[in-house]
Amino acid sequence: MHRFLVIIEKSGSNFSAYSPDLPGCVATGKTRESTEANMYEAINFHLQGLREDNLVIPENTSFAEIMAIAC
Repeated sequence: MHRFLVIIEKSGSNFSAYSPDLPGCVATGKTRESTEANMYEAINFHLQGLREDNLVIPENTSFAEIMAIAC
């Protein structure tokens, strides 16, 4: 099993997603939920392509942290 950080951003009237560890692997959607589902499919497709081309699946090296800042 592989785990990858996925960044989801609100972009105007829809959402976009990408994974820093999988360059070029992106997805969009009208809702956050649809964007998550589309990104899940995009990652599976991306990894399948890497396997078919006998390329190494990259290690997950990215992480995220939410920080609370008292202003």
